[in-house]
Parts: sequence; structure tokens; C-alpha cells
Amino acid sequence: MENRADTINLKRVLKRILERKWLFVKALAIAFVLSCVWILPKPRYYSTTIMLAPETESLSGGSGLSSLASSFGFNLGNVTSSDAIYPMLYPDLMESTTFIVDLFDTQIVNEDGDIKTDYYTYLSKHQKISFWELPLVWVKAMLGKLFSSDDDNNLAAGDKGNSDLLVLSKEQDAVAKIIGQNVSCVVDQKTDVITITVTDQDRLVSATMADSVRVKLQNFITEYRTSKARVDLEYYSKLTKEAKSDYEEARRLYASYADSNVELTLESFKAKKDDLENDMQLKYNTYSTLNTQLQMAKAKVQERTPAFTILQGAALPQKPAGPKRVIFVLFMLFLTFTGTLLYAMKDDILRQFRQ
Repeated sequence: MENRADTINLKRVLKRILERKWLFVKALAIAFVLSCVWILPKPRYYSTTIMLAPETESLSGGSGLSSLASSFGFNLGNVTSSDAIYPMLYPDLMESTTFIVDLFDTQIVNEDGDIKTDYYTYLSKHQKISFWELPLVWVKAMLGKLFSSDDDNNLAAGDKGNSDLLVLSKEQDAVAKIIGQNVSCVVDQKTDVITITVTDQDRLVSATMADSVRVKLQNFITEYRTSKARVDLEYYSKLTKEAKSDYEEARRLYASYADSNVELTLESFKAKKDDLENDMQLKYNTYSTLNTQLQMAKAKVQERTPAFTILQGAALPQKPAGPKRVIFVLFMLFLTFTGTLLYAMKDDILRQFRQ
């Protein structure tokens, strides 16, 4: 127990700090200056959040199991839903290259009104950077030009080598990665509430893009949910149009024949008139049946169209989301103080380990 006397205590720590106070002052001053130089030039960024409650379609008999699973924090959307793309897959959908590339052409205007362009150009040409990042950007651009090939420069967004392959240039791929970082989607496993967050250097651009992402997601889900019904609608529209044309032609032939042979009493003429009338009636029945199917198909499209309840719409953020300059500086000062303290007390620490 004699070694307890040599244990490092608060009194000894304070003594070492007072003995090396100028070391602490210099270290903290240098850390403060470097932290400010690093963090202050960094451009501020803003985040806009939108919350949606989507309508989901469940198979019969699955609601009870889904409710029971939700009470334990699990989601059985892929089991109880008749949709292949259910809310838990929306984040993966929004991270897909196809979805991100569709955002390239979104028109934006910054808050000052001096930038009016598409989102791709905004991210590639109008981003603010710190002054100490300029040499890095210049070197990166020079290296990119040095090692880029002609094929890379000729590629454009939307070019496809085949029906399933989306080809992007290096610059377009870099912008797509930035969008992937700026746009995030989270789905609550219990409530299926979708939270979309978009981060940008301009708060109006952030709000605009958040609303655009919401619209594109809703359109994609609506198109997916109604795709089969819309195919059926197009099919019945085509058949109904053809049936109507056939019926009108049959009616014209019947009316023309009947008007031309009003006073004739020969059985052969009556038989042909009956045949034309029967043919007209059959084609009318076909047209009537198909028209009923057409109205049902229209109702099916409306039924399959999902409803989205906007719990929180896109609003201009009042405060920047970052960078947290004060927190960053305080954290760096804390790390510097801790490191300096360990350096000042290294002899005491080593002595403890030797015992």
C-alpha cells in the first residue's frame, strides 16, 4: 500500500499545470488560431426536412400480424404488402444512380437571385470552398485533365451503352456522389413515416431540392403502383375505340340498307336486314361491355394511385445546420489541453508504470 502515496492526484495535476503554464498558453493559443483558420472559412450549409406518411396496401389477413410486429419494433412490409417496393426500400431507391441523375435537370434559384440554373451546374460550378482548399482543387483539376481520356469527356448524362446501363462521365459521377451525400431518406420502421433531408449551401436551394425530391419520389411510387392498371386502361381504351368504330360502321350499314329498302317485302331482303340488325346489335353489345371494362380500368387506376400525407413540408431553414464552429473550436482546444497535459505529466505517468 506504500505505492498509494505516489498516485497521481488532482493536486499534482494542478501543480504540473502551473509549472508549465506557458506551455499550455502557447499550445492553446496555437490550437485556437489553427482551428479558426480551418473552420471559419468553411461555407455554411442548410438542411431542409420533409416528412411524409405514405398509403400502403396490405394483403388481407396480414394487418394483425403487422400490428403485432410493429409493437415490438419490427416491420413486415415486405410480407404483408402486395407491393414489391414498400416504404423500407425507399432509401435504397433514392440512392440509386437513376434516381439521382433525374435530379440533374432540376431548376434552382439561390436566395440572392443571382444564380438561376439546373442543380447539376449549381453543384459543379457554384459551390463555395475555403481559401486553403483552392490549391487542392487546382491540383485535382490538373491531374484530372492529365489522366482523363477522350471517351470520358464525350460521355453525357443519360447516354446508354445498352438498355440497362447508364454511363456517366467522371465529372457527372462526382456530382452524383455529392447529391447522394446531400440527399438522405429515413423510414421509421414502426410508422412508415418517410423523412427526407436535403443539405445545400443555400437555404432556398435546400428547400427547393427537398420539395423536388419529394415530388419525384411520389411520382415514382405512383407510377409503380399504377403501372399495371395503366397498361390495362390503355388496352381497354384501344379495344373500346375499335369496338365503337365497328359498331358505328355496322349501324351505318344497317341504316343505309333499311332506308334503301323500305317498301320491299321479299323475304331475302328482310333476312339481310335482320342479319345487319343482329350484327349491329352484337357489335353494340361488345362495345357496351368493353366500355364498362374501360370505366372499371379508370377506376382501378384511381384506386391504385397512392395518397401521401405531408406531415412537414419544405420550409426555408432559419439557421444553418453547420459547420458548428464554436463546438469545433472548443473540441480542438479540449484535445490540445488533454495532449499538453499528458506531455507535461509524462514523467509522473512513466513513474507510475515502472512501479
